[in-house]
Amino acid sequence: MSEAAQGWIAFLLIGLVAGFLASFVVGGGGLIRYLVSGVIGAFVGGFLFSALGISLGIESALVVQIVHATVGAIIVVILARMIA
Repeated sequence: MSEAAQGWIAFLLIGLVAGFLASFVVGGGGLIRYLVSGVIGAFVGGFLFSALGISLGIESALVVQIVHATVGAIIVVILARMIA
């Protein structure tokens, strides 16, 4: 398997985990919903943490990515519910 394919798989797994964790906070979900909210949340969380200059002080890049994606997924789900 190529490095690009491994990167995509890792990205999707991080999104899945983040969506699952976000469902504990905001409720609801299913496998596809976890994946979609987590992947979109990864972009939103990464942007927000970067734009606001927030550093978590965690050495593990994987944990940082999961936290960013989870926070982003929570924001995405809350905004989606407010719009709907």
